[in-house]
Amino acid sequence: MSALKHHIFLGFLMALFLVAPVQAGEAEDLRNYVDENTQRLVDKLNKERGLYERDPEAFYESMDQALTDFVDFRRIAARVMGRYARQTTPEQRDEFVVAFKRSLFDSYAQALVNAEDFAIEVKEATINPQNDGRASVQMEVISASGNRYPVTYSMYKTGDGRWLMENVIVEGVNIGLAFRDRFSQEMEENRGQIQVVIDSWSDAAKSLDLESKVDKS
Repeated sequence: MSALKHHIFLGFLMALFLVAPVQAGEAEDLRNYVDENTQRLVDKLNKERGLYERDPEAFYESMDQALTDFVDFRRIAARVMGRYARQTTPEQRDEFVVAFKRSLFDSYAQALVNAEDFAIEVKEATINPQNDGRASVQMEVISASGNRYPVTYSMYKTGDGRWLMENVIVEGVNIGLAFRDRFSQEMEENRGQIQVVIDSWSDAAKSLDLESKVDKS
């Protein structure tokens, strides 16, 4: 091996040794971050099982406080609207973010009321090797009967270095994509009247029936 090739090879190996621990360390930090937020949410949900039925507004506020710094609702809502987002005013986009969050919180509440006790085990985080600003976090939801359901969080890093969730995949079903398909369907059925779709989003989200989609997967 020539001297030049030898130095290039050594430099490449050194780069691997320098980069790999940073990525591994960041992945573990991300896993711990997601685990901490997830367990905090599970504890909150378990403690507030009856709050939704007693005081829905208090439940919404509680969920908003628990999730706002972990989930980028505005980013998710924009993706759900897809190409139709360009047709909206800033006020309509704000309205849809609120409507979208409400629909998710309602789903959380109904699932909580009907569900048995459960736990969530965060398995691992993987930094995208092509883009260190993207990552996925694998976890399992474990029912009281011992059944395990795989869930993946899609995460992205903000300009100030924070990780936020931008999508969820449950047993192979891309939840963000399912919502986007539903929004597009609603736009077609309502002949492009985007305000009508925003105003009726709660019913549209309920009719999506994500549980059956997951079961079929």
